[in-house]
Amino acid sequence: MSKTNQVESPSHYNQGNTEVIDIIEGFLPGTDFHIANAIKYILRHKHKEKPVEDLKKAIWYLERAISKM
Repeated sequence: MSKTNQVESPSHYNQGNTEVIDIIEGFLPGTDFHIANAIKYILRHKHKEKPVEDLKKAIWYLERAISKM
């Protein structure tokens, strides 16, 4: 299937050689949802319009993961 649309593959998903989802699924299988989302925001933050906002989102997800432990 072609990944040419903004739903499946927006430009910030494809920076570098590997998509974030492939890293999470391939290298971190079974990762908690909150941790996976934090990783996603951290890895993509430099390629978005508001990088600091994405880092704050990552912190929010990490704090939520910690509160559930």
